[in-house]
Amino acid sequence: MIRLSKYIADAGVCSRRQASRLIEAGLVQVNGRHGLHIDRIKNGDMVVVDGQEVMTNTEKVYFLYNKPVGVDSVCDWEDGSSIVHHLPKVENNIRVFPIGRLDKDSHGLMLLTNHGELCHKLLHPDFYHEKEYLVCVDQPLSDDFLLSMSAGVRYGGVITKPCRIQKVADQWFQIILTQGLNRQIRRMCRSLGYRVLELQRIRMVNLQLGNLMLNKHRKLTDNEVIGLLRDTGHQ
Repeated sequence: MIRLSKYIADAGVCSRRQASRLIEAGLVQVNGRHGLHIDRIKNGDMVVVDGQEVMTNTEKVYFLYNKPVGVDSVCDWEDGSSIVHHLPKVENNIRVFPIGRLDKDSHGLMLLTNHGELCHKLLHPDFYHEKEYLVCVDQPLSDDFLLSMSAGVRYGGVITKPCRIQKVADQWFQIILTQGLNRQIRRMCRSLGYRVLELQRIRMVNLQLGNLMLNKHRKLTDNEVIGLLRDTGHQ
């Protein structure tokens, strides 16, 4: 038996965090009654999410997607800009969902999968998996800016964790984060008097964006899947 939120995530409906929100909102039923966070699902149980029965599928699939600016990574079928309108067609009616978010005004690598437990490992704050970005700001980079960014920046009542940053051009830098606060890089820069003009995610854990064309997706190679699962503690 497994927890209800994990069952929903493993079926590829959404992440465990999103599943918990659905349960809290009363949109999940177990055997005809409202589902509870403490429910454990066993063979033969019927789970319905927002009117649709959840069918488990043990096959895990993984895609890289090069998200363009203007695509919202929130899954909302009623929003024409939502990423759900750009998800790949997968055999056997397997549904994938994006792991994490990338701002609507940012672009670059996103991981799409139906592997709910992997999503949990990548997003939970107790795990420190690297994400790398290429960033352009509105003025030349100073040494003080680079030092402050790497040491941690205070804004909105938080102090960001130390990170790695490297200047690559007069107004461009690469930065590697191990946390995923909302609009973190933009807010870090703004607190230091800089404005982000362009932000692209180029790596997540072992996965590189490479030359994947904008608004296209591709399946992960076997070696990429092996490395991803190894680096996130699944092997």
